[in-house]
Amino acid sequence: MEIDVILNPAEIALLPQRDLSSATCVVFDVLRATSSMITALAHGAAEIHPVRTIEEARELKLRLPDALLGGERQGDPIPGFDLGNSPFEYQEKAAGRRIICTTTNGTIALRACELAERVLVGAILNLGAVAEELRRSAAEKVMLICAGTFADFALEDAWASGALILKLPAEDLSDSARAMAALAGHCGDPASLLRQAKNGRALIAKGRGKEVEWCARESEFDIVGEMKSGVIRRLQP
Repeated sequence: MEIDVILNPAEIALLPQRDLSSATCVVFDVLRATSSMITALAHGAAEIHPVRTIEEARELKLRLPDALLGGERQGDPIPGFDLGNSPFEYQEKAAGRRIICTTTNGTIALRACELAERVLVGAILNLGAVAEELRRSAAEKVMLICAGTFADFALEDAWASGALILKLPAEDLSDSARAMAALAGHCGDPASLLRQAKNGRALIAKGRGKEVEWCARESEFDIVGEMKSGVIRRLQP
C-alpha cells in the first residue's frame, strides 16, 4: 500500500489538477466537519451533500426542499441554517434526513477529491472502520487529506492521518506520511492532543469542550462514509 498525506489547504487546492483516478482519498476534518458527518450517519442520516459555499447550499436546498441546511463559518453557525457544525446537533436531528453541509475547510477538501477513485470520510470516531475498509478493498494508492484550519495545518487532522497509517500495511510511505505516523506514535492520547491543538483550545474557550472530547473518541462507530457523485452515504457491509 502506497500512502501519501496532504497536510494543508494550499496542497488541497492543487488536488483537482492531479490524476487521482487510481487513488482512495480519506478526508479528515476532525474538529469538526467530518466528525459531525460520521455522527450524523451513525444516527441515521440518509445522505450528506457537502458543498463549497453558502450560496451553493441555498441553491441545492431549492432542489431538495426536505433537506436540512448545516455548516459553519469561522466555527460559528450560519444565519438561517438549521444546524451548525456541532456533532451533538447531528446526533439529535439527523435520523432519516438529507443534510446539505458547507464548512470552512472540510467540505472544500471533500469536493477537491471528487475525481478520485474513492473518497472516504475519516474521523477519529471511525478510525478503525476506515482502516478495515482500506485493508478489505486492498487499496493500493491511499491519499490522506488533512483539511486544516483556514489556510493552516491542523494538528488534530495530522494526528488522525498518522494514527490511521499505523493501522495499515504501509509498504511505501511518503515523507509526510512517515512524519505523521511518527507524530501519532509519539502522541498516543487523542483527547489530550485535541485539547492542546489550536482548534481545540478555540472551541474550549467558546464553551464547546464536550465537542472536543467527543471528537477524540477513537473508533466509537464501526461505520464508513463514502462520497460518490458529491453525495456521502453510509457504506453498507
